[in-house]
Amino acid sequence: MQQVGAREFANAQAVDPRKLPVPIRELRRNVAVRLGHVWVLHRRIVVRVAGAVLALLFIFGAYQARDAIGVVGSTVASMVQGEFVAAGFGIEAIEVGGQKLTSDTDIATMLALSSGRSTLTFDAQKAQARLNWLQAVESVTVRKIYPDRVVVDIVEKEPVLRWRIGEQNWLVDGAGKAIAEDTGAYTDLPLIVGDGAADDALIMINSLSRHDILRNDLAALSRIGDRRWDLIYYTGLRVQLPEQGVAQALSRLEMYQRDHALLDRDVTLIDLRVPGVDSGKPAIREN
Repeated sequence: MQQVGAREFANAQAVDPRKLPVPIRELRRNVAVRLGHVWVLHRRIVVRVAGAVLALLFIFGAYQARDAIGVVGSTVASMVQGEFVAAGFGIEAIEVGGQKLTSDTDIATMLALSSGRSTLTFDAQKAQARLNWLQAVESVTVRKIYPDRVVVDIVEKEPVLRWRIGEQNWLVDGAGKAIAEDTGAYTDLPLIVGDGAADDALIMINSLSRHDILRNDLAALSRIGDRRWDLIYYTGLRVQLPEQGVAQALSRLEMYQRDHALLDRDVTLIDLRVPGVDSGKPAIREN
């Protein structure tokens, strides 16, 4: 630092500070200083904004390259599958057990949707979940047996009756749900006919189970107006049951059959809805 002597200081003249030259800082330095202030005061906001911008750029780039990514992914998957198959892990056999009502086509479709031509890439859990969607399947287990087999064990729902609606015949389970088409293999099951018949058929069948004598030669149960039932026999006889008091009507019919063989007579219609004039006897129409 230069020293100023007393003589020079005594001869000094006053100067207006406003007339002194102002030093001009470089533009880069000013920008750097201001950015430094912003970073110190608003660091969190800057970080969040930068992160959001980077995320948007990534999403935009991925969207633009989606086709290329899909092609690459498919190509790699195919190459991997091919390598596994070539190594002896290709699926050579699929064994299915417990299947009676479920079609081979439906099973094959569900297994194909699980993808994978080798046991290493085949998704057994996905296949099991898809097979559970099928109407007749109660439960299912899918296992991979290395190196080249898939084993499917199916437990199907049990049909308890047949249901004819229009021109279609269905098998119905204990919950009243149609589970498969009736191909004629369950002729021993009771047949019900009409719209809405499957909903209340089990109650009616349980009621008839207490009257074995009434089930002889019984061809079908017909739902009438979704309100009541008719019994239809192979002889052509139709027994009209009331909407209310079905249990009592069946008990009366069993008594008539046991005491008078009413169902074996040459009649076409027995109406149990309205008792006849003769103290509770049914209305009968003869051939």
